[in-house]
Amino acid sequence: MNPLFGKLLTDLAKQRLKARQVPIPYTEKQITPIINNIKVEFSHAIKEYLFIIIGVFSAGFGLKGFLLPNQFIDGGATGISLLLQNITSLSLGVLLLIVNIPFLILGTRTIGVKFAIKSVIAIAFLAIVVHFVNYPIITEDKLLIAVFGGFFLGLGIGLAMRGGSVIDGTEVLAIYLSRKISITVGDVLLLINIIIFSFGAYVLSVETALYAILTYLSAAKTVDFVVDGVEEYVGITIISEKHDEIRIMVTEKLLRACTIYAGKGGFGSNGKSYDKEIIYTVMTRLELAKLYTEIDKIDKNAFVVIGIVKDLKGGMIKRKPLK
Repeated sequence: MNPLFGKLLTDLAKQRLKARQVPIPYTEKQITPIINNIKVEFSHAIKEYLFIIIGVFSAGFGLKGFLLPNQFIDGGATGISLLLQNITSLSLGVLLLIVNIPFLILGTRTIGVKFAIKSVIAIAFLAIVVHFVNYPIITEDKLLIAVFGGFFLGLGIGLAMRGGSVIDGTEVLAIYLSRKISITVGDVLLLINIIIFSFGAYVLSVETALYAILTYLSAAKTVDFVVDGVEEYVGITIISEKHDEIRIMVTEKLLRACTIYAGKGGFGSNGKSYDKEIIYTVMTRLELAKLYTEIDKIDKNAFVVIGIVKDLKGGMIKRKPLK
């Protein structure tokens, strides 16, 4: 390790110990775990922001290379911005910021402050890219515009989600409403987009609205391919030798409920089965980046299985924002 980088990590670890009011002098046993945690946070942050950067440029290409020059629209907050851009004199970059602000404020309460900050950065970056980067106009064929404009926009949205943020805030509204009323996240998104497409048919044309539906389907399928669908809850099964530390992290740091199963390992080191505790919890795709980071801090060899949950009824899911 670079000596300067090592010193920086040690100083950061000491600052965290000081914030916890741990008495001086600090021992190597106290400092080393914190340094390891900082390394995990740093590596995950680089990966997440790389996803966001690539996603923003991909979404910008879909917007300026396909949709915007041909007066096409899409669903969600991006579709609202494109629609307003067609009927007002405001630039798309400004509209992306204005339209998404209410959703990001809601995201602070629904998902967490860190998620909202990353989303603000992602959307602001998208607004800058759309305003200043000159993408080439690829085609004037309406079918290709709808399919590939939706593809690159969906790719950008999906990669941003993989980075723990959004560049289209309607997913946040859908998650919030699904927790308040008896309706799935997918149904909320469908209703929002029906309203957008209906308004687009009235303001622009029925043909444009029909192509917009095709654009939305292309984008939605691409998002599904990239992140397996933000519009679903996911069930996470975690198997680790450090199950108690992970349980405490899920319940106390992430503020999520979990269930502990008593299980048996099928094949131990001596060929015999052995007892183990299995953790099961449910959260949204938008919260997975944070969960992965925290699990890696505790046990990089933890076995994690994720399955899509179509709907939820009964029970209890913690709805406090992530710390």
